[in-house]
Amino acid sequence: MNKITVNMIKEALSGFLLFHAYSKAGGGNAQNHRHFLLQELEENGKVRVAELSRKMGCSEVTIRNDIKSMDAEGLLKRTHGGALCIPREQERKYQAESIYRHTERKKKIAACAYEFVADRDTIILDDASSTFYLALHIKKHPEKQLAVVTNSLLVGNELAGAGHVELFMVGGTVGGHLAATMGDAAVHNIEQFHVDKAFIGVQGINFEVGLTSIAPQMQIKRVILKVAGEVYVLADSSKFRDSYLSVICPIRDVFKVITDNEVSKENIKKAPKPSAPS
Repeated sequence: MNKITVNMIKEALSGFLLFHAYSKAGGGNAQNHRHFLLQELEENGKVRVAELSRKMGCSEVTIRNDIKSMDAEGLLKRTHGGALCIPREQERKYQAESIYRHTERKKKIAACAYEFVADRDTIILDDASSTFYLALHIKKHPEKQLAVVTNSLLVGNELAGAGHVELFMVGGTVGGHLAATMGDAAVHNIEQFHVDKAFIGVQGINFEVGLTSIAPQMQIKRVILKVAGEVYVLADSSKFRDSYLSVICPIRDVFKVITDNEVSKENIKKAPKPSAPS
Protein backbone atom coordinates (compact mmCIF):
# COMPACT_ATOMS: atom_id res chain seq x y z
CA MET A 1 0.00 0.00 0.00
CA ASN A 2 1.33 3.43 -0.92
CA LYS A 3 1.71 5.80 2.00
CA ILE A 4 1.58 9.56 2.25
CA THR A 5 3.89 11.21 4.74
CA VAL A 6 2.01 13.94 6.58
CA ASN A 7 3.73 16.33 8.95
CA MET A 8 1.08 17.55 11.43
CA ILE A 9 1.79 20.82 13.18
CA LYS A 10 -0.50 22.52 15.68
CA GLU A 11 -0.44 26.23 14.85
CA ALA A 12 -1.28 29.00 17.29
CA LEU A 13 -4.03 30.21 14.97
CA SER A 14 -7.42 29.48 16.57
CA GLY A 15 -6.33 25.99 17.67
CA PHE A 16 -6.47 24.54 14.18
CA LEU A 17 -4.58 21.59 12.84
CA LEU A 18 -2.62 22.36 9.72
CA PHE A 19 -1.34 19.41 7.75
CA HIS A 20 1.85 20.05 5.80
CA ALA A 21 1.91 17.19 3.32
CA TYR A 22 5.00 15.77 1.69
CA SER A 23 5.31 12.49 -0.13
CA LYS A 24 7.25 10.66 -2.79
CA ALA A 25 4.65 7.93 -3.18
CA GLY A 26 1.47 8.00 -5.24
CA GLY A 27 -1.99 7.54 -3.85
CA GLY A 28 -3.16 4.68 -6.04
CA ASN A 29 -5.94 4.43 -8.58
CA ALA A 30 -9.53 4.52 -7.32
CA GLN A 31 -12.36 2.57 -8.94
CA ASN A 32 -14.92 5.29 -9.36
CA HIS A 33 -17.86 2.98 -9.98
CA ARG A 34 -20.19 5.56 -8.42
CA HIS A 35 -20.05 7.34 -11.79
CA PHE A 36 -22.00 4.39 -13.15
CA LEU A 37 -24.54 4.76 -10.36
CA LEU A 38 -25.09 8.42 -11.25
CA GLN A 39 -25.48 7.55 -14.92
CA GLU A 40 -28.12 4.94 -14.05
CA LEU A 41 -29.97 7.52 -11.96
CA GLU A 42 -29.88 10.08 -14.75
CA GLU A 43 -31.23 7.57 -17.27
CA ASN A 44 -33.82 5.80 -15.10
CA GLY A 45 -34.63 8.19 -12.26
CA LYS A 46 -34.11 5.45 -9.67
CA VAL A 47 -31.81 2.50 -8.91
CA ARG A 48 -32.01 -0.71 -6.87
CA VAL A 49 -29.11 -2.01 -4.80
CA ALA A 50 -29.49 -5.63 -5.97
CA GLU A 51 -29.54 -4.65 -9.64
CA LEU A 52 -26.52 -2.34 -9.27
CA SER A 53 -24.61 -5.08 -7.48
CA ARG A 54 -25.26 -7.45 -10.38
CA LYS A 55 -24.38 -4.91 -13.09
CA MET A 56 -21.25 -3.59 -11.39
CA GLY A 57 -19.93 -6.85 -10.00
CA CYS A 58 -19.53 -5.65 -6.43
CA SER A 59 -21.24 -6.45 -3.14
CA GLU A 60 -24.54 -4.98 -2.03
CA VAL A 61 -22.76 -3.71 1.09
CA THR A 62 -20.46 -1.62 -1.11
CA ILE A 63 -23.42 -0.22 -3.05
CA ARG A 64 -25.30 0.64 0.15
CA ASN A 65 -22.24 2.42 1.55
CA ASP A 66 -21.87 4.41 -1.68
CA ILE A 67 -25.54 5.37 -1.66
CA LYS A 68 -25.33 6.41 2.00
CA SER A 69 -22.34 8.68 1.42
CA MET A 70 -23.76 10.09 -1.82
CA ASP A 71 -27.02 10.88 -0.02
CA ALA A 72 -24.98 12.83 2.55
CA GLU A 73 -23.26 14.68 -0.31
CA GLY A 74 -26.60 15.66 -1.82
CA LEU A 75 -26.05 13.65 -5.00
CA LEU A 76 -29.13 11.42 -4.63
CA LYS A 77 -32.02 10.54 -2.31
CA ARG A 78 -31.58 7.26 -0.43
CA THR A 79 -34.62 4.97 -0.27
CA HIS A 80 -35.30 1.50 1.10
CA GLY A 81 -33.35 -0.84 -1.18
CA GLY A 82 -32.11 1.82 -3.55
CA ALA A 83 -32.01 5.52 -4.42
CA LEU A 84 -33.84 8.22 -6.36
CA CYS A 85 -32.54 11.01 -8.58
CA ILE A 86 -32.71 14.45 -6.94
CA PRO A 87 -34.79 17.06 -8.83
CA ARG A 88 -32.92 20.20 -9.93
CA GLU A 89 -34.87 22.34 -7.44
CA GLN A 90 -33.65 20.20 -4.55
CA GLU A 91 -30.07 20.25 -5.88
CA ARG A 92 -30.06 24.05 -5.77
CA LYS A 93 -31.56 23.92 -2.28
CA TYR A 94 -28.77 21.55 -1.21
CA GLN A 95 -26.09 24.03 -2.28
CA ALA A 96 -27.78 26.79 -0.30
CA GLU A 97 -27.98 24.49 2.71
CA SER A 98 -24.27 23.63 2.43
CA ILE A 99 -23.38 27.30 2.94
CA TYR A 100 -25.09 27.20 6.33
CA ARG A 101 -23.81 23.80 7.42
CA HIS A 102 -21.07 23.95 10.11
CA THR A 103 -21.14 27.75 9.84
CA GLU A 104 -19.04 28.56 12.90
CA ARG A 105 -16.36 26.05 11.93
CA LYS A 106 -16.13 27.50 8.43
CA LYS A 107 -15.92 31.07 9.71
CA LYS A 108 -13.00 30.18 11.99
CA ILE A 109 -11.27 28.20 9.25
CA ALA A 110 -11.68 31.22 6.95
CA ALA A 111 -10.18 33.54 9.57
CA CYS A 112 -7.25 31.16 9.95
CA ALA A 113 -6.77 30.96 6.17
CA TYR A 114 -6.76 34.76 5.91
CA GLU A 115 -3.58 34.83 8.01
CA PHE A 116 -1.78 33.20 5.08
CA VAL A 117 -2.90 35.90 2.65
CA ALA A 118 -0.31 38.66 2.21
CA ASP A 119 -0.91 42.22 1.09
CA ARG A 120 -0.95 42.46 -2.74
CA ASP A 121 -1.29 38.70 -3.17
CA THR A 122 -3.01 37.30 -6.23
CA ILE A 123 -5.31 34.50 -5.10
CA ILE A 124 -7.98 32.21 -6.52
CA LEU A 125 -11.09 31.07 -4.65
CA ASP A 126 -13.18 28.18 -5.94
CA ASP A 127 -16.92 27.70 -5.44
CA ALA A 128 -16.75 25.81 -2.12
CA SER A 129 -18.81 26.99 0.85
CA SER A 130 -15.63 27.31 2.95
CA THR A 131 -14.04 29.69 0.43
CA PHE A 132 -17.26 31.72 0.43
CA TYR A 133 -16.59 32.47 4.10
CA LEU A 134 -13.01 33.43 3.25
CA ALA A 135 -14.43 35.90 0.71
CA LEU A 136 -16.66 37.39 3.43
CA HIS A 137 -13.60 37.75 5.67
CA ILE A 138 -11.62 39.43 2.88
CA LYS A 139 -14.51 41.83 2.28
CA LYS A 140 -14.45 42.92 5.93
CA HIS A 141 -10.68 43.55 6.00
CA PRO A 142 -9.64 46.31 3.57
CA GLU A 143 -6.13 46.51 5.01
CA LYS A 144 -4.88 44.03 2.39
CA GLN A 145 -5.00 44.93 -1.31
CA LEU A 146 -5.73 41.75 -3.27
CA ALA A 147 -6.37 40.46 -6.77
CA VAL A 148 -8.97 37.68 -6.58
CA VAL A 149 -9.84 35.19 -9.32
CA THR A 150 -12.98 33.10 -8.81
CA ASN A 151 -15.47 30.92 -10.63
CA SER A 152 -18.00 31.33 -7.81
CA LEU A 153 -20.97 33.60 -8.48
CA LEU A 154 -21.51 33.93 -4.73
CA VAL A 155 -17.91 34.98 -4.09
CA GLY A 156 -18.02 37.37 -7.04
CA ASN A 157 -21.21 38.96 -5.76
CA GLU A 158 -19.65 39.60 -2.34
CA LEU A 159 -16.34 41.01 -3.59
CA ALA A 160 -17.62 43.00 -6.59
CA GLY A 161 -18.02 46.20 -4.56
CA ALA A 162 -14.90 45.85 -2.41
CA GLY A 163 -12.52 48.73 -3.18
CA HIS A 164 -9.45 46.81 -1.97
CA VAL A 165 -10.13 43.84 -4.28
CA GLU A 166 -9.41 43.62 -8.00
CA LEU A 167 -11.88 40.94 -9.07
CA PHE A 168 -11.50 38.60 -12.04
CA MET A 169 -14.53 36.45 -12.82
CA VAL A 170 -13.91 33.15 -14.60
CA GLY A 171 -16.12 32.67 -17.64
CA GLY A 172 -17.83 29.38 -18.43
CA THR A 173 -21.07 27.46 -18.29
CA VAL A 174 -23.49 28.03 -15.40
CA GLY A 175 -26.19 25.46 -14.73
CA GLY A 176 -27.44 22.66 -12.53
CA HIS A 177 -27.12 23.02 -8.77
CA LEU A 178 -23.82 24.97 -8.68
CA ALA A 179 -23.74 28.77 -8.56
CA ALA A 180 -20.44 28.74 -10.41
CA THR A 181 -18.89 28.64 -13.86
CA MET A 182 -17.86 25.17 -15.04
CA GLY A 183 -16.87 23.29 -18.17
CA ASP A 184 -14.09 23.55 -20.77
CA ALA A 185 -14.44 27.32 -21.15
CA ALA A 186 -13.91 27.84 -17.41
CA VAL A 187 -10.90 25.52 -17.42
CA HIS A 188 -9.35 27.37 -20.38
CA ASN A 189 -10.01 30.72 -18.69
CA ILE A 190 -8.31 29.65 -15.45
CA GLU A 191 -5.29 28.38 -17.42
CA GLN A 192 -4.59 31.98 -18.49
CA PHE A 193 -3.83 33.00 -14.89
CA HIS A 194 -0.95 32.43 -12.51
CA VAL A 195 -1.72 33.15 -8.85
CA ASP A 196 0.33 33.22 -5.67
CA LYS A 197 -2.13 31.16 -3.67
CA ALA A 198 -5.28 29.12 -4.20
CA PHE A 199 -7.92 28.34 -1.59
CA ILE A 200 -10.22 25.44 -2.40
CA GLY A 201 -12.74 23.19 -0.70
CA VAL A 202 -13.12 19.44 -1.12
CA GLN A 203 -15.84 16.83 -0.75
CA GLY A 204 -13.66 14.53 1.33
CA ILE A 205 -10.13 13.84 2.57
CA ASN A 206 -8.77 10.31 2.53
CA PHE A 207 -5.16 9.93 3.63
CA GLU A 208 -4.55 6.98 1.30
CA VAL A 209 -6.48 8.18 -1.75
CA GLY A 210 -6.11 11.95 -1.42
CA LEU A 211 -8.51 14.86 -1.87
CA THR A 212 -11.88 14.05 -3.43
CA SER A 213 -14.74 15.95 -5.02
CA ILE A 214 -17.81 15.52 -7.17
CA ALA A 215 -17.03 15.23 -10.88
CA PRO A 216 -18.06 18.70 -12.18
CA GLN A 217 -15.93 20.49 -9.60
CA MET A 218 -12.97 18.12 -9.89
CA GLN A 219 -12.05 19.47 -13.34
CA ILE A 220 -11.92 23.04 -11.99
CA LYS A 221 -9.97 22.12 -8.86
CA ARG A 222 -7.36 20.22 -10.86
CA VAL A 223 -6.61 23.17 -13.13
CA ILE A 224 -6.46 25.49 -10.10
CA LEU A 225 -3.69 23.29 -8.70
CA LYS A 226 -1.70 23.87 -11.90
CA VAL A 227 -1.84 27.67 -11.84
CA ALA A 228 -1.20 28.33 -8.13
CA GLY A 229 2.12 28.68 -6.36
CA GLU A 230 0.62 27.38 -3.11
CA VAL A 231 -2.65 25.52 -2.61
CA TYR A 232 -4.56 25.68 0.68
CA VAL A 233 -7.45 23.29 1.30
CA LEU A 234 -10.18 24.57 3.62
CA ALA A 235 -12.05 21.61 5.06
CA ASP A 236 -14.05 21.29 8.25
CA SER A 237 -13.72 18.07 10.23
CA SER A 238 -16.79 16.50 8.60
CA LYS A 239 -14.77 16.18 5.37
CA PHE A 240 -12.42 13.57 6.84
CA ARG A 241 -14.07 10.40 5.61
CA ASP A 242 -13.19 7.38 3.52
CA SER A 243 -15.87 7.77 0.86
CA TYR A 244 -15.01 9.46 -2.41
CA LEU A 245 -16.32 9.90 -5.91
CA SER A 246 -13.59 11.59 -7.96
CA VAL A 247 -9.99 12.02 -6.85
CA ILE A 248 -8.57 15.51 -7.32
CA CYS A 249 -4.99 14.79 -6.28
CA PRO A 250 -2.83 13.15 -3.60
CA ILE A 251 -2.47 15.14 -0.38
CA ARG A 252 1.19 15.77 -1.20
CA ASP A 253 0.13 18.11 -4.03
CA VAL A 254 -1.22 20.81 -1.69
CA PHE A 255 0.68 23.14 0.62
CA LYS A 256 -1.61 23.10 3.66
CA VAL A 257 -4.92 21.67 4.82
CA ILE A 258 -6.68 23.95 7.28
CA THR A 259 -9.38 22.38 9.42
CA ASP A 260 -10.98 22.69 12.85
CA ASN A 261 -10.05 20.96 16.08
CA GLU A 262 -12.92 18.46 15.88
CA VAL A 263 -10.99 16.03 13.68
CA SER A 264 -11.32 12.64 15.38
CA LYS A 265 -8.34 10.89 16.93
CA GLU A 266 -9.11 7.95 14.66
CA ASN A 267 -8.69 10.13 11.57
CA ILE A 268 -5.52 11.71 12.91
CA LYS A 269 -4.06 8.24 13.50
CA LYS A 270 -4.60 7.44 9.83
CA ALA A 271 -2.07 10.10 8.89
CA PRO A 272 1.38 8.44 8.71
CA LYS A 273 3.96 9.93 11.04
CA PRO A 274 6.39 12.46 9.54
CA SER A 275 9.78 11.17 8.49
CA ALA A 276 12.68 11.99 10.78
CA PRO A 277 14.90 14.79 9.41
CA SER A 278 18.06 13.52 7.74
